[in-house]
Amino acid sequence: MKKILYVDDAASMRKLVGLVLGKTYDLTIVENGAEALQEATQQKFDAVISDINMPVMNGLEFLEKFRAMPENQFTPILMMTTEASPEMKQQGRDLGATGWIVKPFDPEKLSGLIERACS
Repeated sequence: MKKILYVDDAASMRKLVGLVLGKTYDLTIVENGAEALQEATQQKFDAVISDINMPVMNGLEFLEKFRAMPENQFTPILMMTTEASPEMKQQGRDLGATGWIVKPFDPEKLSGLIERACS
C-alpha cells in the first residue's frame, strides 16, 4: 500500500481527502508545512499532496525544504490549491512540484492522479 502525506490547514479538505484516499492508501494527514516536514523526517512517503496557503509554513516553503532533503528529491509532490495563476504554477515547478491540482477538484480523479505521479 502506497504511503501518502496530505498537507492542508482546512479541516473540511482533510476530511474529504481522508474519505477519498483513506481506503486505498496509507494516509498521513497534517495541517501545515512544518508538521509535514516533521513527518518526512520520520518516514518515507511514496507521494505528497500539499495545499499552498497555510499558516506556520506554507506549501511552497514546505516544497522547497522537502526537496532539499536528499531522500525526497524524487518523491512526487502534487500541489492542491485554489491558486491557479501561471506565475504560481511556475514557481511551484521551479521548486520541484510534480503536478498541480486546482480546488475544487474531482474526488473520483484523485487516485488516478496519484497513480500517474507515482509511476
